[in-house]
Amino acid sequence: MPVLTLLSDYGNRDWYAASLKGAILKAVPELVLVDITHEVAAFDIVQGAFISRNCWQAFPEGSIHLLAVNCRYDLAPRFIVASVSGHFFIAPDNGILGLVLGELEPEQLRMLPTLSTNDSSTRQVFSQAVQQLCSAGGFDQLGDRMEDAPERRIGLRPVVHPNLIRGTVLHIDQYENVVLNIDRELMERTGQGRPFSLYFKRNDPIVRLSQHYCSVPAGEPLCLFNAAGLLEIAVSFGKAATLLGLKREEVVELIFEEPAAD
Repeated sequence: MPVLTLLSDYGNRDWYAASLKGAILKAVPELVLVDITHEVAAFDIVQGAFISRNCWQAFPEGSIHLLAVNCRYDLAPRFIVASVSGHFFIAPDNGILGLVLGELEPEQLRMLPTLSTNDSSTRQVFSQAVQQLCSAGGFDQLGDRMEDAPERRIGLRPVVHPNLIRGTVLHIDQYENVVLNIDRELMERTGQGRPFSLYFKRNDPIVRLSQHYCSVPAGEPLCLFNAAGLLEIAVSFGKAATLLGLKREEVVELIFEEPAAD
């Protein structure tokens, strides 16, 4: 049975997510639906892309991933489908696909028919695309080839100097761990094994890289690389975002000691 993952900014208080799932199941009743999350902040394609990027490869080949974030980004929104590594992605053409998948070749993309911008029309676009992907024709018979490149957005990237990386808070997870846009390769390449100080807000800097969340006493802050390979600020058995006063897109600085003089 085909798997369809759902990620949206619809929330769970209203009927939007349920109506979308109902329309899709009407079109393809045998689907296995997996909710990634419907709690992406409204219109926030960077957050939606971050979540999708860190989980889609965990699903089997043939899975369909629906990214319903900021679907009303324009008076005449476009919706596109991408085929990557045996997976299929359906999303509005607002830049989210590029943030998840990087550069895409024209043969990997299809443009879906444009309908009106109301909720029922969007559900129709999505459900018809899912139905087609699950049919014998599949991706090759879906929509039209794109004549122009999809929308591109630049994600939040760190600023790098020889002795400094200036990053930002990319995500705050369920445990209020604070995920930064600094990955292991960048830190190792810039730092070259030098001692560092991680500064954020008016808190004392963190000067040691931990291996586990419990590597320091309860209530103490720490930093470590998470499963996605990104640097993370946490508090042992505590909520780092609240206790340290950190929010998304706030700036942090990773400063390395000056290299020793010859």
